[in-house]
Amino acid sequence: MRVSFGLFAAAALMTSVAGTTAAYAEEVNLYSYRQEKLIRPILDEFEKDTGIKVNVVFAKKGMLQRLKSEGMNSPADAILTTDISRLQAHKAAGVLQSVSSDKLNANIPSQYRDPEGVWYGLTVRSRVIFFAKDRVKAEELSTYEDLADPKWKGRICIRSSSNVYNQSLMASMIANLGAEAAEKWAAGIKANLARKPQGGDRDQIKAAAAGECDVAVGNTYYYGKMVNGKDEAQKAAAAKTAMFWPNQDGRGAHVNISGAAVTKASKNKEAAIKLIEFLSGEKAQKFYASSNYEYPVLAGVELDGTVASWGKPKFDVIGLDKVADSQVEAVKIFDRVGWR
Repeated sequence: MRVSFGLFAAAALMTSVAGTTAAYAEEVNLYSYRQEKLIRPILDEFEKDTGIKVNVVFAKKGMLQRLKSEGMNSPADAILTTDISRLQAHKAAGVLQSVSSDKLNANIPSQYRDPEGVWYGLTVRSRVIFFAKDRVKAEELSTYEDLADPKWKGRICIRSSSNVYNQSLMASMIANLGAEAAEKWAAGIKANLARKPQGGDRDQIKAAAAGECDVAVGNTYYYGKMVNGKDEAQKAAAAKTAMFWPNQDGRGAHVNISGAAVTKASKNKEAAIKLIEFLSGEKAQKFYASSNYEYPVLAGVELDGTVASWGKPKFDVIGLDKVADSQVEAVKIFDRVGWR
């Protein structure tokens, strides 16, 4: 195997390959945004079912830069990452290849996969509104657009504009409403902030619980982790807040995905496709649903109990490729309105 990436990644893959060559007829090398310990159980199932060994390199940061520097010498056959913006960035950089699979097309709704077959969504997460139960009534909330109303002045907590989740939410506003209306919305949110954007999604929910703001914006799965985690402070904060699904009388709540793709440099393309097909199947989809409080892309898969307790929300069905196309404009709008 010819490699040009860091010693850590090289050692990880080479050690794994050396120890399993005799046991496996095929193998696939995966660059994963998610830590191997979190996804290893389902990868073990794939290995049992197919006889294909999966070698994993954890690459939460710098995955795209690594693939670009490695070029066609890259050992990676597939990537697993989060957010449509990251998937689209890999596509735009030319480090991925288009694949055709009837199974993927059957398992994954069209809005969650690239029209050219370059990337495929595997799980769905939504970016919604959280509110302090002692200061806000659910009836006061309605849409994302409503959060720009002056009645929320000094009452909103949300992450920085550099955060990819906010960039994708902004891009969805552009795709649905147009750039002009989306910019007015962004300016309205900025004017209504209770504090300078800071921290992660859980920090926004904790701030609402602590009275620093009345409403917060965050991803659904973080709330699930707070409710079921071991951190008592986070559990207490979650108990003081509630989730609200916006735009239910219109287009539905904004969603994003985690997804996978086959690299352009793949030496094991067919094995890589089999891996992604497996991850879109019922066994893997049920695992995803129960391990990270996300929604499966495959219809009919039983939801995790916590996720099921959130009801049956209406999701925005706009193609995520269209959201990705608005990503650059989203960043420009954030800069123009001074959302930092």
